[in-house]
Amino acid sequence: MIKFIEVKISDIPKLAKLTNYIWHEYWTCILTNEQIDYMVEKFQSEKAILNQYKHEKYSYYFINENGKDIGYFGLSDKKDYLFLSKLYISKHYRHRGLGTKAFEKIKEIAKAKGYKAIRLTVNKHNINTINAYNQWGFKTIDAVVTDIGNGFVMDDYIMEYKT
Repeated sequence: MIKFIEVKISDIPKLAKLTNYIWHEYWTCILTNEQIDYMVEKFQSEKAILNQYKHEKYSYYFINENGKDIGYFGLSDKKDYLFLSKLYISKHYRHRGLGTKAFEKIKEIAKAKGYKAIRLTVNKHNINTINAYNQWGFKTIDAVVTDIGNGFVMDDYIMEYKT
């Protein structure tokens, strides 16, 4: 049974541990370990997630199967759209339709908040994920290269789904 459990401030240490684990199993085919470590610290450490909650209108949800947290997604309220910042599922649970179920939940959240669009950024080399987003109805609307410091950049497409 799949549940989507909103992360509370007290859950942030558990979320940060999960994000670190998933990012290191997921990104090694595209990014160096040095960049993964840097990005986890900058964007998904306890400190970074707490800052997102307090200052960037973020919310996170555990993807939970039979009592086990197997993934998560992060959302941020923007003026004209809901930003899907993160959607990750642990390696052993991928390709079972759980991402699609999570996206259905994300669409429910967007509609409940009155958003007409969901946007995200996705690494240009993350082909399987781009294909999934295309199947869900996302369209590529732009491309950006963002300097994230320490000599690293994020080379992304911006994609949008109309609710």
